[in-house]
Order: sequence, then C-alpha cells, then structure tokens
Amino acid sequence: MLFSADAWPGIADGSITVTFRTWQRPQAKTGNRYRVGGMSIEAIDVALVPIETITDDDARRAGAADRAALLRRLKIDAPTPHPITGPTDDSPTVWRVEFRHLGQDDRIERRQQVEVTDDQLAAIRARLDRLDRASGGGPWTRATLRLIERYPGVVSTALARHTGQERPAFKLNVRKLKELGLTESLDVGYRLSPLGEVVLRAL
Repeated sequence: MLFSADAWPGIADGSITVTFRTWQRPQAKTGNRYRVGGMSIEAIDVALVPIETITDDDARRAGAADRAALLRRLKIDAPTPHPITGPTDDSPTVWRVEFRHLGQDDRIERRQQVEVTDDQLAAIRARLDRLDRASGGGPWTRATLRLIERYPGVVSTALARHTGQERPAFKLNVRKLKELGLTESLDVGYRLSPLGEVVLRAL
C-alpha cells in the first residue's frame, strides 16, 4: 500500500491506524505486512464498507480533520448517514483497511548486519544462486554487486548500460538484491549496504 509522505509521522506515532481506498478490488489482505516510508505495517482488518458508515473518528484515525475532509480527499460526494435508517443498499462503498505499526522496515535492520554466520552466508549464497538460475540472461547477482561497489551513487541508466541491460530490467534486479538487504538506494544510484559489503567479500 502506498501512503503520501505527510502520513508517515502519524503512522509512526500510532495516530494513523486506518486508511480508506477506492480500489476496484482489494489490494491489501488481512495479516499481510507492507513497507511504508522505512516502516513496516500489518493489515489487521480489510473490509468493504458503505461510505455512510464512515465517522469523524474514522476520518481522524485516517489522518483527516473530519469525515468531510476525508471524503474530499477520496473525491467522493456522499450523503450524511440517516440517524435512524442508516446506509441504504445502494450506498457507495470503499475499502477500509485497519493496520498496526510494527516498527522499522525489516530490510533496514537486515542490511545493517555486519556479522554473518556460516549458515546465514550459505542461505544468502543459495538465494543468489536461485536468482541467477531464474534469469534468462545468465548469472548476474555477483556482477551487479561488484558494479555497485565500484560505482556507488552512479545513475542507474549508466549502470544498466554497463551491463548491457535495459534500465527497467536492471532496476528490477537491484530491487531483488535490496530485498535481501544487500544494497541501498541513494538519491542517485545505489551503494552496497554493510551486509552487502560483508557478503561480497565472503563471496
């Protein structure tokens, strides 16, 4: 799930614990974890709800001043719920996702690791080998790690050209290494994480 940067502080301090989405189909699942702004969150309830059931308290938990402000953000024009009959069968609906903040993005913690056991190194090597075998263009993981080590902060277009890859394919490969905690994204280009440096030396 994507959140605008202005919501990140509220997610971190626990004041934002709900989000409403106008998805055609659910793009979050109860129990799944998602990364947001260097944090990890867990969806604890995902439900399709009538617009008219949204309250001011719901809106504040979603980071809006009140219900009207939330509906403006969602670009929805909806009536106030009837005090007796409540929502009708044809009320417009949105997806309501309740979540909890789990802490720091697990990748950040992982990539700061500088002591690696033999078993951990063997597991990482096995993951890299699987990525190499799954590639239609041949082994690439070690070469990409060495390239990033040699050229930290270099724009991805230049790095991709150096490998003979198209930029989107190169960026996708680097993202796979980032999932393992081996690389970090910079404002421009990449660098090896502390874990990546340890692993590359061991390899």
